[in-house]
Amino acid sequence: MADLEQRIAQGRGDEPADIVLRGGRIFDLITGEMLEGDVAICGDMIVGIMDAYEGRRVIDVSGLILLPGFIDTHLHIESSCITPFEFDRCVAPRGITTAICDPHEIANVVGVEGIRYFQKASEHTLMDIRVQLSSCVPSTHMETAGAELLAEDLAKLRDHPSGIGMAEFMNYPGVIHRDPQAMDKLRLFEGGHVDGHCPLLSGKDLNAYVAAGIRTEHEATSAAEALEKLRKGMRVLIREGSVSKDMHALQPLLTERTAPYMCLCTDDRNPLDIAEHGHLDYMIRTLIALGTPPLAAYRAATLSAAEAFGLKDRGMIAPGKRADIVALDSLEGCHARLVIAGGVVVDDAAFVARGWVEPVGRHSVKAPKVTAQDFRTTGNKTETDVIGIRQGQILTDHLHEDIPIEDGDKRPDPARDLSRIAVVERHGKNGNIACGFVRGFGLQAGAIASTVCHDHHNIACVGVDYADMALAANRLGEIEGGFVVTRDGQVLAELALPVAGLMSLGTFEEVRDRLVDLRKAAQSLGVTLEEPFLQLAFLALPVIPALKITDRGMVDVTRFELIA
Repeated sequence: MADLEQRIAQGRGDEPADIVLRGGRIFDLITGEMLEGDVAICGDMIVGIMDAYEGRRVIDVSGLILLPGFIDTHLHIESSCITPFEFDRCVAPRGITTAICDPHEIANVVGVEGIRYFQKASEHTLMDIRVQLSSCVPSTHMETAGAELLAEDLAKLRDHPSGIGMAEFMNYPGVIHRDPQAMDKLRLFEGGHVDGHCPLLSGKDLNAYVAAGIRTEHEATSAAEALEKLRKGMRVLIREGSVSKDMHALQPLLTERTAPYMCLCTDDRNPLDIAEHGHLDYMIRTLIALGTPPLAAYRAATLSAAEAFGLKDRGMIAPGKRADIVALDSLEGCHARLVIAGGVVVDDAAFVARGWVEPVGRHSVKAPKVTAQDFRTTGNKTETDVIGIRQGQILTDHLHEDIPIEDGDKRPDPARDLSRIAVVERHGKNGNIACGFVRGFGLQAGAIASTVCHDHHNIACVGVDYADMALAANRLGEIEGGFVVTRDGQVLAELALPVAGLMSLGTFEEVRDRLVDLRKAAQSLGVTLEEPFLQLAFLALPVIPALKITDRGMVDVTRFELIA
């Protein structure tokens, strides 16, 4: 940061600014007007607009529209399958200059060490990565995670400058029923920022949850649900991830009147989706195409996000604000032609000049070697609980099907789209293996498996052939985690994710290309889902209704209990 006198001098024009953007127009997020004049930058701060400035470096942005950098208000960088450094290189050129992340994926594997890794990485990235402290590690008592974080653990992490507050409080039953550990964590952040996570919660239960001091919500999947949460004081974050796609449902609610209280987030979005469609830039242009006023869409992506999270230093192109700027071809197109993050032009040279942090969580897959027999499902009644997938949502249906018992086993039935789903504990804690049924993959052969398995990140496997399921699960142990597709005793495609079984050591381009191969391999098995791997991952998350599975068994999320 330049010193006070220097900022004032450059803002007044008494000395040349460090950088001047000349020829563009500012889209004013207060009035909706287009403002003429240069933008002067001193160090990491904007010091002048709407006037003529001299600069040590002048950048011609003629014909472009200038906006504050975009803010992703909730995401898990690990779910992009790349490190924070590659995530920075992947999305910052699209105009995302702030990412408010919850590292609870890596925290569920290696605990405090994982959060500290993200905090250290945030000191070097071009974009500003804000690291919330993970509230629910593990998310519930109904799963086996690699670590547990209590209030005293979070207290030791609070002093890092990347912090804003506590990340999504997923254990909403623990809040409304006053679980002692939940109360300890909420008291630790009382009066500060706490992110929410309360799918389908309403009425007095929602009142109680918000009364705990929880301020945001990204799990609303309908306009009616979002409206109740807005009326009760929550900031609603419209989400469009690789699996969780709520943008079309919530778009009618985003107007110039509601925009100050609504934001945008991706939650979980992989490099293949980002390459094919985009990130927040994709959300903005889609919202506008659906009829959202540009002022509302851009407010939600910038100023409203900054206000919701107490980031008073950004969200506008104005003197005294952080120099996070994106120059666009048009409001409707939302294609970034120039990005500045903290006063630094985002380009290849800037990425090369960054520092680096050694990754953590290597050799974290300690699962038992499994055989085909481990995936048999015993039972003495044909009526069976089945997870029903809703494409584009992480909500699931609790289905009931009659499945015959043959030789003591309920077998998968591809003709009825009934696949075996299994979770294998991989942290070396107990070796649990739980099996069940899922409908919605369309599998006709083989198996797919993953160590990206929210939030405990055990091995999740779905298939119609037990031997292929065993091959896929065991292969994950050999490659330190990742994604695997198998058929007829052969590995068709794989992606190694050796950083905690969650992130690749390769570039985002390499990960993108491997994901293309994996998608094709999955489709060759009959899979009909657009994003089968992340869809599989969410089937093991026992805080999202209605039916899920963990290493401890099938979970009735509505009742918040394991099914006997």
